[in-house]
Amino acid sequence: MDQIILCDDASTDKTVKVAESLGLTVLRHDRNRGYGANQKTCYREALEQGGDIVVMIHPDHQYDARVAPLLTRFIELDICDVMFGNRVRTRREAFRGGMPAYKYVFNRFLTFIENFIMGLNLGETHSGFRAFSRKVLETVPWEKNSDDFVFDQQMIIQARHFGFRLGDVPVPARYEKDSSSINFQRSAVYGLSTLWTLLRWILHCWRVWPCPLFVGKSS
Repeated sequence: MDQIILCDDASTDKTVKVAESLGLTVLRHDRNRGYGANQKTCYREALEQGGDIVVMIHPDHQYDARVAPLLTRFIELDICDVMFGNRVRTRREAFRGGMPAYKYVFNRFLTFIENFIMGLNLGETHSGFRAFSRKVLETVPWEKNSDDFVFDQQMIIQARHFGFRLGDVPVPARYEKDSSSINFQRSAVYGLSTLWTLLRWILHCWRVWPCPLFVGKSS
C-alpha cells in the first residue's frame, strides 16, 4: 500500500492545510531544522510505517512524479538498491528546462568528481528525486548526517561505502518560478561540503582518520 508522507519544516504558508486536505500523512517541525533534518523525520516515519521502498521527491514541482514507479521497479527487481532521477540527459535539455548555467556547471563538476572517486557512473549525483530500499535506510547511519543540504551527498557516499547498488533513470529538468533553489553562495558551501565529505570517506577507507558517517549502525 502506497503512502505519502509530508514533513513541513515550520513553513509559514498553507502547506500543512493543503496537505491535510489531501489526506496525506503530515509531520510538522516546531522550528526550521533544515533540509537534512526534514528528510530524517520523513525516513523515520516511513520505516515506522513499514515501508519497503522509500521515495524522496522535492515538493516544488521540479521533478515529474510519474517517474516514481520506474525508480521503485529497479529496486523491486533487485537490480539496484538506490535509484535517482537524472535531470541532465543532455546539456540542451537541462538548459531548456530552466536549469541555471552556474548550477549546471556545479552539477557536472561535482558529479564527475564523485563518480571518479567512488567508481560510479551516475548521470548526476544532485537529484532531489531518489528511491531507497528499506535495507539501505536500515544500514546507512543517516541520523549522523548534516541537517543541511550536504545530507544528500553524504547519503550517496554512505550507500557506496556499504556496498549498495546505485542507478538512475532520466527525468526532465523543470525549473519554474515557484521551484525552490539555493543561491550561489549556498551552492558554493554545498559544493565544498561535498568535497570535504569525499575526503573524509577516503581517509576513513585508508584508516587514516575514522569517520562516524561510515560506521554501520550495528558497529
